[in-house]
Amino acid sequence: MQKETLLKLIAETAYNAGYGAKKHFATYDIIEKLPGWVALFSAAAAISALFIPVFEAKWVSATFIIISIGAGNILLYDRDKTKYAEVGTALTERFHELRVLYHEVKTQPDSTDLPDHAKRHVAIQAALLKTNVAKQIFLSDWYAHYKFFWQQQTGWIDEQLKFTLFRDMLPLSFTAAVILAFLGTIGWLVSGRATSLLC
Repeated sequence: MQKETLLKLIAETAYNAGYGAKKHFATYDIIEKLPGWVALFSAAAAISALFIPVFEAKWVSATFIIISIGAGNILLYDRDKTKYAEVGTALTERFHELRVLYHEVKTQPDSTDLPDHAKRHVAIQAALLKTNVAKQIFLSDWYAHYKFFWQQQTGWIDEQLKFTLFRDMLPLSFTAAVILAFLGTIGWLVSGRATSLLC
């Protein structure tokens, strides 16, 4: 396999490994941390309702009840949370192997055929395909995008894949949700309901 083709394949596989690792870690983090944060904010809102009139509104209470029910749903994932961390760690190890392989291939002369490096790539890819947990938690995609694109060094992958903000770095569902929330807020403000609710 030619150097240029192999570099692109390694970058694509590394993206899948790195993003997969971050998705598993995102699910683990949500399972581990979100119920505590929901309890804290619910208690803070309940205490604030004693002296801040806007928190007395029924919609605030209803919102926190809905969020609490959703957080309770997270308990369904709790028994498998260590598996998410283990798989995330295994995928991260493959990601680092691919980074080393990428830089080894990159140092080779242009248009060189690299059968040994190609075999290593195939072996790593085969190991990746056997390493995952299919069931992931709601919003883990959003958190995984943040963890992969904004916390991890991905410049070497970007050399080949040329990531863009709206196509790659932000999930489509997040972009759609922001646009819908913005349009909904504008519609709500225009309708005059905002002033009657807040007063």
